[in-house]
Amino acid sequence: MEPRMFVLEIGTEELPSHDVAYACQQLKDLVAQLLEKQRLNHLEVQALGTPRRLVVCVDGLCARQVANEVEVRGPPVSKAFDGEGKPTKAVEGFCNRYNISLDSIYEKVDGKTKYVHARVMEPSRFAVEVLAEDLPGTLSKLSFPKSMRWNSQVIFSRPIRWIMALHGDVVIPFTFAGVYSGNLSCGLRNTPFATVKVESAESYSDVMKNARISVDIEERKRTILEHSTDLAESVNGQIIMPSGLLDEVVNLIEAPTPVLGKFDESFLILPKDLLMMVMQKHQKYFGIADNSGRLLPYFIAVANGDINVDVVRKGNEAVLRARYEDAKFFYESDTRKKFAEFRGRLNGILFQEKLGTMLDKMMRVETLVSKLASSLGIERDQFQTVQEAASLAMSDLATAVVTEFTSLAGIMARHYALRDGYSEEVAEAVFEITLPRHSGDILPKTDAGNVLAIADRLDSLVGLFTAGCQPSSTNDPFGLRRNAYGLVQLLVENEKNLNLRSALELAAEVQPIKVDSIIIDNVHQFVTRRLEQYLVDKGINPEVVRSVLAERADWPCLVAKSAYTMEALFKGDLLPKVVEAYSRPTRIIRGKDMDFSPQLDQVDEAAFETKQEQALWSAFLAVNDKIHPGIEIDDFVEVSSQLVQPLADFFDNVFVMVEDERIRNNRLALLKKIADLPKGIADLSILPGF
Repeated sequence: MEPRMFVLEIGTEELPSHDVAYACQQLKDLVAQLLEKQRLNHLEVQALGTPRRLVVCVDGLCARQVANEVEVRGPPVSKAFDGEGKPTKAVEGFCNRYNISLDSIYEKVDGKTKYVHARVMEPSRFAVEVLAEDLPGTLSKLSFPKSMRWNSQVIFSRPIRWIMALHGDVVIPFTFAGVYSGNLSCGLRNTPFATVKVESAESYSDVMKNARISVDIEERKRTILEHSTDLAESVNGQIIMPSGLLDEVVNLIEAPTPVLGKFDESFLILPKDLLMMVMQKHQKYFGIADNSGRLLPYFIAVANGDINVDVVRKGNEAVLRARYEDAKFFYESDTRKKFAEFRGRLNGILFQEKLGTMLDKMMRVETLVSKLASSLGIERDQFQTVQEAASLAMSDLATAVVTEFTSLAGIMARHYALRDGYSEEVAEAVFEITLPRHSGDILPKTDAGNVLAIADRLDSLVGLFTAGCQPSSTNDPFGLRRNAYGLVQLLVENEKNLNLRSALELAAEVQPIKVDSIIIDNVHQFVTRRLEQYLVDKGINPEVVRSVLAERADWPCLVAKSAYTMEALFKGDLLPKVVEAYSRPTRIIRGKDMDFSPQLDQVDEAAFETKQEQALWSAFLAVNDKIHPGIEIDDFVEVSSQLVQPLADFFDNVFVMVEDERIRNNRLALLKKIADLPKGIADLSILPGF
């Protein structure tokens, strides 16, 4: 029998947009694993999907399993034959089970016991039979960010309505979630193609196209992009299409039909960010701008299927008009007051029960900013800008616009500050306090914005940990993991050489509740774990990261620089040699009681008996003043390289643990001084090759 295409389609109620691509990839991987496990040869495996269907297509799936010889184990030899060497019922049952003769079995030790074994051919079953048996279990492994129990108590994102499973023109018969598989699929509702019959797996693509369904996610993207671009150009504009919004819209529809709409030009007096937020977040529309980036009074909505374009256009225009009327009302309500007046209204917004209101929080941040400014390299002539920005920051949380559209926090603060005549530096800083808002977001570019963003995160971390709001493995309501990761980014990527522990202690001083030292330790460890994750995510060897963190965790920026440098140096020859050189004195010292008296902790040149001891001591003296806790890693390696040969000569010619206590302790003291050189720089014992 010739190989045929295999198609599996799981039809559902509309899936959330973010579930579609994720579930399609899962389904593809699970089916591929099943086929490999069951020895079913095939060609390409393709994942497809829409909001109403998850699809996997397999080209050239063989009709039967590939034959395979395997070794099977029977009973222990002691139970396979009696005292006279005759076969027992145990071994006869083993032979009958696999349809083999006694002549074909052999003995083999497994562990400490000798068993009888045989080689048998696994049966070559039909693909249809194997898939019918295994597909229900495969589908049950699909997982979603949020699931519920639907059909027959099966856990799934949305209820399953149909299952189509074909190998060539043969239905794969099975039941999942109370739904029987077949060769029927569904097109768009309320169309002649609401239910369609698929005669064979090979015809599936044509059947879907005939039903106006685009099952390929990338194909839908191209359709939306091309048609939307044409519509935007028809009004002399350019489409504003964020990739995230396109990814969302493409999985909200099965048959994309972009429609050009228009809104009243009077709404263009509103801030562009506000107009775009309403358009994109609430309505999933794409905006249109002119060549200079100025918003035009047009938008593009993406409808589903064959539609009456005029009716759909008018409906979307009416919805957007109502949304913009609301936004205009909120904006006009805000602009009747000075932006600074909203600061006092933060007193009505609770931050956390034990930590007070948002006004209390921002007053703490304002105090903390003044303490951090000099440590973060803020010039004295910038202090006024920083303080002015601190007195305004977060005030937009009390505005009507941000209350309604929370994702505009910071953006509206900048707009209102500029509108009231504040300097661009102040306006930018009150926006930048919110950065970074998510993974991959931009970072503050101004000094004032940096210190505000850092102070805000320090206050939140110390305060919320003290109030008992630490994140659990499943819950992080205050977003403290994101907060700490953002703090790491601010310090590392903006190269702010701030002492983390000292900064946390400053934040503790302004809290309204007592902060124990253990809380500082916990927050420090929490941020350090995010720093480790950040650097490992950047491709740095975890051992390198942990090595530097062990000695420099108080200085995140220095940790990052050191880790990047060490990672690069490990590709050369010198660092591995230095690590190996330090390993020998360190191992010796670790194994000994080094609780010396002050006299024994000193190296006595008069106690040297060999030239190698003197040479190593001279090499130590030459490098000792050059190595310090703040040294750059490449300089440390370069300076330490002067110890490599003297250490090798020492260990080749000097026995440390001699009977003479004075000589022994003097040699141990010398090695301890060398072993201590990397302290404050890196724990070399964590590194490969130590």
